[in-house]
Amino acid sequence: MAEKYDHLTEQHQRFIDAQKIFFVGTAAAEGNINVSPKGLESLKIVNKNKILWVNLTGSGNETAAHTQENPRMTLMFTSFEKNPLILRVYGTVRAIHRLDPEWETVINHFPKSPGSRQVFDLSVSLVQTSCGYAVPYYDFKGERSTLEKWNDAAGEDGIKKYWEEKNTQSLDGIETGIVKKNIRK
Repeated sequence: MAEKYDHLTEQHQRFIDAQKIFFVGTAAAEGNINVSPKGLESLKIVNKNKILWVNLTGSGNETAAHTQENPRMTLMFTSFEKNPLILRVYGTVRAIHRLDPEWETVINHFPKSPGSRQVFDLSVSLVQTSCGYAVPYYDFKGERSTLEKWNDAAGEDGIKKYWEEKNTQSLDGIETGIVKKNIRK
């Protein structure tokens, strides 16, 4: 049932490109494990061993906190349609922030948003597929626009204030570094 690969095949890449949602799993050395759903146009396959995805401002910043301490990450994609499949991508990640020299290069892969706070550069080490026979059917109704509207309404200054108030620590108290890595003082 499960198959393993050391890279994304063309078939894997087509499957990922067709999905409307993916899930990100990270963990620090201790504390809570985090799994976050992601959507919108937030993921770009660069090549068979590299994926970029943009992390938009939200209520928490767990992924950024965890990956500073432990750079391992799992992305999971699953089919909710006729042909069942679960595809997991394992690897190590590096967070690229607004003040990093390569920010402009990587952020240009994604729609412009004042809420973009990191781009994660995932080096793929393992791809695993499994059957997905127990995954239910779901119909995609459309993207939610709430986060995009909130980011646009808040603007750059409002986003930065939100980061300072809500995104500086993980649930377990790990510093995210969001202010020093994204806001020029």
